Amino acid sequence: MAYDKFTVLRSSAVPMPIGNVDTDQIISARFLKASERKGFGDNLFRVWRYEFDITPKKDFVLNNPSYRGKILEGGRTFGGGRCRVHVAWAIYV
Repeated sequence: MAYDKFTVLRSSAVPMPIGNVDTDQIISARFLKASERKGFGDNLFRVWRYEFDITPKKDFVLNNPSYRGKILEGGRTFGGGRCRVHVAWAIYV
């Protein structure tokens, strides 16, 4: 799969100043069955972002329509844990 060269990104940032966010919280292992990057963004922060019935949680920052940036500003040790390319795929969306 070919990717475009990265040059400049102009965007606002989405603040998520939560510390110790590991890869299992970003995208749970139960959603890692695919080997292509399609659809992973739907499960980004699934437990934090949605109720059990898939209703969006109003108090989660990624569900706030005020934030539409392409940069996610995480807290200290964001993304620690097992190395998963799926995490990058989910966040990229």
